Amino acid sequence: MQLTKTILKRILLSGFLLGTVLMFTPSGVQADRQTVKLAYVEWSEAIATTHMARAVLQEKLGYHCEMIPMKADKMWQAVADGEVDGMLAAWMPDLHAHYNEKYKDRVDNLGPNLVGTRTGLVVPKVTLGRQTAATGMRNKPYITAESIPDLKRHADKFHFTIEGIDAEAGVMKKTERALQEYGLYNYNLVTGSEKIMTKALADAIKNQQWIVVTGWIPHWMFARWELAFLDDPKNVFGKETGRIDTIVRQGLDREMPQVYAFLDNFQWSPEELGQLMIWIHDDKGTYPYEKVLRFMRTHPEQVESWLPKN
Repeated sequence: MQLTKTILKRILLSGFLLGTVLMFTPSGVQADRQTVKLAYVEWSEAIATTHMARAVLQEKLGYHCEMIPMKADKMWQAVADGEVDGMLAAWMPDLHAHYNEKYKDRVDNLGPNLVGTRTGLVVPKVTLGRQTAATGMRNKPYITAESIPDLKRHADKFHFTIEGIDAEAGVMKKTERALQEYGLYNYNLVTGSEKIMTKALADAIKNQQWIVVTGWIPHWMFARWELAFLDDPKNVFGKETGRIDTIVRQGLDREMPQVYAFLDNFQWSPEELGQLMIWIHDDKGTYPYEKVLRFMRTHPEQVESWLPKN
């Protein structure tokens, strides 16, 4: 009985001491226990960018960061509903225009984290055999299509197929419209994933087969192969380069001001993102966080510029 009372006293004393410690814990230490939730779509640039944000939040600001993969429409809705704190994958002004119109009054747009995007239909510009002939002249690419209207003339060579990604992606919506605008009614737009699409592209280039895919910049495939966007005379995909915006839930500025300030500061170039994407891809995407830490070590001033100033 005496032993039981002693144990009980120890439990009560431990609870009191724990409460006292928590009461006087500095707010900066409490931030270590807060979790930031970031939604992202499973595209190369979004994977790289969101891992970068996660690493800065964890390594520099002391937060725990959870990354949650979603389709584009669910990602916007999750931010608007406050289920996640933010996302760094809003393709503006065109691809995600319909999501922005639907949710703009329920989210905060912090502006671009990257400027210089482009989307469209892409073909390899790879030559048959050697790059140059015996005369020293450059051999012509084996795919001769140069514009979207050319797809109609070469439909059989392309097997009446455009290799796409997930159905809710903005580039897929634009491609569906392009099929209508250019009268490509006999083409099949294949839905799948970025991984499946790039695998089909790699196989076609290896075997020098005709292929057209949905493509976008920034993406590592433009550094890996010589590719070209098909001319789009009707400007279905837009004639100006775009941007990728950071979107956060309303109230984040009050509840997590350091997180808000970092996400507001975060911005980099397509070349910087492209470098990180190549590192991740070369390792088969196995350890993206390690590649982000490598970027942080080699670009300390860039990372420092993203941190809150106070």
